[in-house]
Amino acid sequence: MLIDTHAHLNFPQFKDEHEQLVQNAALAGVGIIINVGTNLDLSRLVIDMAAGHEQVFATVGFHPHDVEKVDQPGLNDLEALVGSEKVVGIGETGLDFYRDYAPRDLQEEVFRWHIRLAKACSLPLVIHSRGAEDRVLEILGSEGANVVGGVLHCFGGNIEQASRGEELGFYIGMGGTVTFKNSNSLSVAAAVTKERLLLETDCPYLAPVPFRGKRNEPAYVLHVADAIAKKMGISDKELAEATTLNAVRLFNLPNVK
Repeated sequence: MLIDTHAHLNFPQFKDEHEQLVQNAALAGVGIIINVGTNLDLSRLVIDMAAGHEQVFATVGFHPHDVEKVDQPGLNDLEALVGSEKVVGIGETGLDFYRDYAPRDLQEEVFRWHIRLAKACSLPLVIHSRGAEDRVLEILGSEGANVVGGVLHCFGGNIEQASRGEELGFYIGMGGTVTFKNSNSLSVAAAVTKERLLLETDCPYLAPVPFRGKRNEPAYVLHVADAIAKKMGISDKELAEATTLNAVRLFNLPNVK
């Protein structure tokens, strides 16, 4: 079995297709999907979808692109969602210094709030980092985020930064970029300790080859797994078993066979 540890099934690209997406994933051997919230409204939607699908779990958070829309009532409302059934993580949160859609100091303030919430609730973090890997790692260290750990999702940093993330107790999430010829993601993925590697799609974005340029979906995590297994020189089965165990351990998931 495979697990897609980062999907956005409630984004508009998937309107009215939820049943088909879950079925497609199951047929591809993807037994569990972590559906990720990026603002208050979407966090509510991912919880609702998880309630209706045994294979789907939810995380709640504010993406760094959205932090200018965050106010104290919104933070309070998000915190209240944490106790909802099948919420298994806090995020997507973090820093994005590549797009810079929000002031960096505000991104950092909201990021730290998420870390403290995760620690208070004993839930793992789902971390977005683009163009900000060193700063993300610094903040995780200073806030003691190793207490709960989490995943550096769709990791775009280098091998040294991935290693630092592992030392902080975090898993490294790798997706469709491992199949892109112009990316170093595959080399980074192969250097990650197998016991710290997670698979994801980040769908509807970053579809792997042979679907690059098209809409991504959880079933396609199979191609991510295949590329990494080949690069590591191990069987697809061995990689699937390792990454599934990692996801089960991190998110406290049922170990579906």
